[in-house]
Amino acid sequence: MDKKFVLVMASKPREVKKVEKFIRIVNREAQLDEDRYYKVLVATTEAVNNGIIHGNRRDPKKKVAVTCIVGRAGLVVRVHDEGPGFDASHLPDPLAAENLMHEHGRGVFLIRSLMDNVKFERSKDGSDVVMTIALTN
Repeated sequence: MDKKFVLVMASKPREVKKVEKFIRIVNREAQLDEDRYYKVLVATTEAVNNGIIHGNRRDPKKKVAVTCIVGRAGLVVRVHDEGPGFDASHLPDPLAAENLMHEHGRGVFLIRSLMDNVKFERSKDGSDVVMTIALTN
């Protein structure tokens, strides 16, 4: 049976620190190995940070929600913000020479490289990053 965990935060950058404790709690159920645990932690932190800064524009009245579902198919992490979303297919390549020195623009690339599957979705009440990773090899 699937087990669901939810964390809701205000869109304040300091709220990102709550992600680590939350993922630790989720991992008690998921039992990820160390490598997968850190992949999930980094990808989720990046997605939450993007939701706070880019999605909700640091508006503390808006929320970012992280929902984790541990099931047979693996761990599904959904990060929802109240922003308009974006077209992930039109992001600049962070490995291109002209982008190597930019301070921003690597989060989505990092998320995609760490997780087994990543989707970006828009809805009437915001946008979501849906990330999945297998529980074992």
